[in-house]
Amino acid sequence: MFIYPKIYRKLRRGPQVILPKDIGTIVAYSGISKESVCVDAGTGSGWLAVSLARLCKKVYSYDVRPDFLDIAEKNRAMLGLDNLELINRDVTKGILQTEVDMVALDMPSSEKAILSARKALKPDGVIVGYLPHMEQAKKFVDKLTRLGFCDIYTTETIIRDMLVRKEGTRPTNTGIWHTAYLVFARKQAQ
Repeated sequence: MFIYPKIYRKLRRGPQVILPKDIGTIVAYSGISKESVCVDAGTGSGWLAVSLARLCKKVYSYDVRPDFLDIAEKNRAMLGLDNLELINRDVTKGILQTEVDMVALDMPSSEKAILSARKALKPDGVIVGYLPHMEQAKKFVDKLTRLGFCDIYTTETIIRDMLVRKEGTRPTNTGIWHTAYLVFARKQAQ
């Protein structure tokens, strides 16, 4: 098994985290950059939030659970990320920021937060759903379609470890297989 980069080995964990394999896909497919402003909803332990804050101009991360935000705050402080703001709020009731480049939703019933995300996104902004079950991905895509999002794309990232030995090379019996379906979509420009 691959040893995670040092940053992830230092981060604290409480609830389930988004792993580096999925973080990399989110960063690559969303097109975010050092000038991007992002919203992460469903902070959990804050792994996605701190990863985005290391790359982006500003990140706002929402969670309804103060105990999760406490863990994320420790991770934010340990890395000295002043561009990451943690917010105790239910995003289905609205996102406080507007004109953001990306909104990532990793929470139960993420489809209920799509309307809030749409209002927060700038034209051509990207929404990302991190959805463990196929049924969740279907509901998410259906709602995106009804709300007029375009370029809807669903994928998953699977890592297959290889055993490289003198005797021969083959896949190992372990690996990081399914963690979640990733759904990407773009808010149509007006």
